[in-house]
Amino acid sequence: MAHELYTRTNQKIYFAGLALESWRRAEEKSALNAPGLIQAEREASLFHLYGALLGLCHEIAGYYRLPGASAPRPELLLMRSPQNLSPSPELAELIELAEHPETWLAQLLKAHAALFEPPRAPARAKADPAMPLIEAISVADEAPALTREEVESWRRNLKDLALRFRESLTEW
Repeated sequence: MAHELYTRTNQKIYFAGLALESWRRAEEKSALNAPGLIQAEREASLFHLYGALLGLCHEIAGYYRLPGASAPRPELLLMRSPQNLSPSPELAELIELAEHPETWLAQLLKAHAALFEPPRAPARAKADPAMPLIEAISVADEAPALTREEVESWRRNLKDLALRFRESLTEW
């Protein structure tokens, strides 16, 4: 493999595509272990998309010779800071996307961070002795699992962004 910064980004985008394809196949199967396979591929695709984002940040920071160009996490490059008053246009766009919670990039970062959260039992009100022993629960309170289509759209967006940024980073 060449030792160019873009190769890592490309590799991680490709690996995310492989994980998404395995996720699709796991959804089509009705095997007993399908839920486990789906969860594993969901996590693998998030891991590789996060790595692709880090690779893209390294590409941009390396091109502009920015401080912290070898940051181990993209969040370190996607923060507004006094040292980074005038980031490159590409990095400024990524920072803007990361700062708004409704954007695909902020959702990707949030989903990746959630992988490292410990499981939590749902919050329950204190038991009232007057309550019946059998109670109805609502499953609507649980957060919906991340869908494959959503993660695929994040992959497409990241790939399109990388291609567009590379066009502007190319020296003629």
